[in-house]
Amino acid sequence: MKVHKIDHVGVIVNDLPTAKDFFIDLGLEVLGEAEVEGEWVERIIGLSDVKETVVMLGTPDGEATIELVKFHMPLDKKGIKESFANTLGIRHIAFSVEDIEEIVTKLKMKGAELFGEIQNYKNTYKLCYIRGPEGIILELAEKIK
Repeated sequence: MKVHKIDHVGVIVNDLPTAKDFFIDLGLEVLGEAEVEGEWVERIIGLSDVKETVVMLGTPDGEATIELVKFHMPLDKKGIKESFANTLGIRHIAFSVEDIEEIVTKLKMKGAELFGEIQNYKNTYKLCYIRGPEGIILELAEKIK
């Protein structure tokens, strides 16, 4: 038995166009979009009457993929609950970036919220957390050369 790599990270959203634009603004590329429904997906995810739209986005180097999913049916009645860096469970997606300041400025202009501030970690990395649409939390890391 052997794990090869993480294939993708799935993010469930209500506003698919806004979430898609957020990741495109970050620098990801659309790999594909599809409407998904039917018994095969229902048997995989354990839900009935599934109808969803899926957008796959990838980093330019092809190393990471994000799957954005908008469920049209069934709906999550609880809605999005804001989480924080210490909330239990899967909390953020980390990206290695170039020019962290430029990316943060661009994302903030589009409505993203910086948690604190960009920090220099031991002259090795510049790091920050930023919250995008749908409560999506990203960690950005720029290696200092």
